[in-house]
Amino acid sequence: MTTSKNSDLAFWARAANHLVRYGGSFSPVVIERAQGAYVYDADGRGILDFTSGQMSAVLGHSHPEIAEVIAQSARSLTHLYSGMLSRPVVDLAERLSDITPAGLDRSMLLSTGGEANEAAIKMAKLATGGWEVVAFAGSWHGMTGVAASATYSAGRKGYGPSAAGSFAIPVPHPYRPGFERNGRADWQAELDYAFALVDCQSTGNLAAFIAEPILSAAGIVDLPPGYLRALKRKCEERGMLLILDEAQTGLGRTGAMFAFERDEIVPDILTLSKTLGAGLPLSAVLVGAELEERLHQRGFLFYTTHVSDPLPAAVGLKVIEIVQRDGLVARAAQAGQRLRRGLEAIQARYECVGDVRGRGLLLGMEIVQDRASKAPAPQLGAAITAKCLVLGLSMNIVNLPGMAGVFRIAPPLTVSDAEIDQGLAILEDAIGQSLG
Repeated sequence: MTTSKNSDLAFWARAANHLVRYGGSFSPVVIERAQGAYVYDADGRGILDFTSGQMSAVLGHSHPEIAEVIAQSARSLTHLYSGMLSRPVVDLAERLSDITPAGLDRSMLLSTGGEANEAAIKMAKLATGGWEVVAFAGSWHGMTGVAASATYSAGRKGYGPSAAGSFAIPVPHPYRPGFERNGRADWQAELDYAFALVDCQSTGNLAAFIAEPILSAAGIVDLPPGYLRALKRKCEERGMLLILDEAQTGLGRTGAMFAFERDEIVPDILTLSKTLGAGLPLSAVLVGAELEERLHQRGFLFYTTHVSDPLPAAVGLKVIEIVQRDGLVARAAQAGQRLRRGLEAIQARYECVGDVRGRGLLLGMEIVQDRASKAPAPQLGAAITAKCLVLGLSMNIVNLPGMAGVFRIAPPLTVSDAEIDQGLAILEDAIGQSLG
């Protein structure tokens, strides 16, 4: 019997001796390369990647045009003094203005989503004079500073006080509603009640609400149609700014260029990350010209080592070009329908699949003991995840208190119909084997 190269004891010993464990456990495979919708382990086995890396590689892995941009930039211009500008930076800022609605005309280019959200919240505080920030109870906006203080899905215990003025409101969850009227989820009553509580706790210094249009770490919870419009009204009534974090939903993944477009609103501040760099560290904060002028007059400062770096900006330009040129927004909607139909067919055959939800190529599948009780089944979810990997499919499941495990399914926008069907077949096989 041939021993798998993934079982390289020396490799895993070195990992154990020299790496800081930063959450969860590592997959029991050694990844050597990645191409398209697949990552390849030490045995050369292709593993279909249904999470696009860390929900980021919207064009698949090692896209040849992205690789060429990286190579050209590495030979000519990678990094500059933060007070210098290059053509890729200005070009990308202009393209972002072109593809977003009016009112988001100016950009700042940074490295990560957490960094972008730090900057956005700092902007909101300076612009409003307030310092209180509201977010959803299932949010994930970053692991640093005020971004971590606005993250409620994980990582809050053991680190001391969060930023003063951090408030959370309930996630409007249609599958697990907190408020119901006539047997249906009543998100408006929930939102009204939540803001009544915020008003009770606020010292009168509300600065911003930060939200994802689809809450990923909360288990792919899509805000109901109309919710963002109602949320923006709540913000306007209180002099707050609305920050939308489209780290995972931006650049076409939901079947629209930006998820907020469905509700026909424009946020005061928009942050982009993950998908903008298609897997490389690139993020952006977008604001209107009037807000940017106010911030500048008040001395806005966010001077970081990698602000306005030319290499990632060149990559972002190419990502937008490919998404638009190849019709990947429409493709995400079409492929998402195929994927959703397949997941719903699995749901119809297996009682443990409680819910299928999401938009485009950002879908969630919740695993429960049975659909009647909706009781969590974390061990079953973990078993399905492990079996998928053995069968050649990389899946990501999030487990949250009081709810079942939810698979976050986000293949690249370039995924083929055949690859979708392959992933669905492996997933169904893994469920069947895990149930015994």
